[in-house]
Amino acid sequence: MRLLSRILAPRLEVTAHCDLPCGVYDPAQARIEAESVKAIQEKFQSNEDPEFRQRAIEIKEQRCELVKHHLWVLWTDYFKPPHFEKYPELHELFNRATKAAGAGGAKGSTDPKTGAELLDYIEQISTIFWETKKAA
Repeated sequence: MRLLSRILAPRLEVTAHCDLPCGVYDPAQARIEAESVKAIQEKFQSNEDPEFRQRAIEIKEQRCELVKHHLWVLWTDYFKPPHFEKYPELHELFNRATKAAGAGGAKGSTDPKTGAELLDYIEQISTIFWETKKAA
């Protein structure tokens, strides 16, 4: 039995820090959606038409959901334990960023300041992301 185990045992062990080649991960996706959120908030503020405003809110909320999705993909699929060890603030940063995209942040607000705050969090995540990509 041991002989069979040795024959069938893998000869080479490989690991990867992401599920697909790293080129598919990029915080720019979240940033683009967050830029849309902020732009919609600004347009909302400058337009008094109730129909326009309602449509702007609907689109902004959809974009906020996309921001959260892109952030969660980075948080759960790209970043791995070694990244969190090197950047211990990452968990808190992602938590704050996703909350800033949620109902208590830009999703629930028409104030462009909440959109700007969301963009600031994404920029911080992006900085760390690109540092990890250089190190890979």
